[in-house]
Amino acid sequence: MPAPVTPLLTADAVILDPARGVVLVRRGHAPFAGMWALPGGFVELGEPTDAACRREAREETGLEVETVQLLGVYSAPGRDPRGHTVSAIYLCRVVGGELAGGDDAAEARWFATLEGIELAFDHARVLADAGILPTAAIR
Repeated sequence: MPAPVTPLLTADAVILDPARGVVLVRRGHAPFAGMWALPGGFVELGEPTDAACRREAREETGLEVETVQLLGVYSAPGRDPRGHTVSAIYLCRVVGGELAGGDDAAEARWFATLEGIELAFDHARVLADAGILPTAAIR
């Protein structure tokens, strides 16, 4: 029997610090090249989603994080223009490392406020769900 065609699985990190805000990365590649997004990416075969979240955070931001809790699973079919993806998104805190963009992130930065920042994918919705953006800010 052939394998079923299913959505791709990703894991993203909402890295929070009470004094500095939230970490975002500037995307270095399409889709949404140049826009700000949560650090994250595709889960590798055999990798738990929380481990993928920590790996992607390290690769894209230089930060070592621990996952605090699952914020949610985001699965709307149109959330990624490359195709249907399902993301496990975790609230995280920094436990080490130095902030620097890496891998496919052109830049990584702390944001104390997100006013005027246009976010990639459905990350405005995610940050509203995390209580970082007001729901009214979602387009």
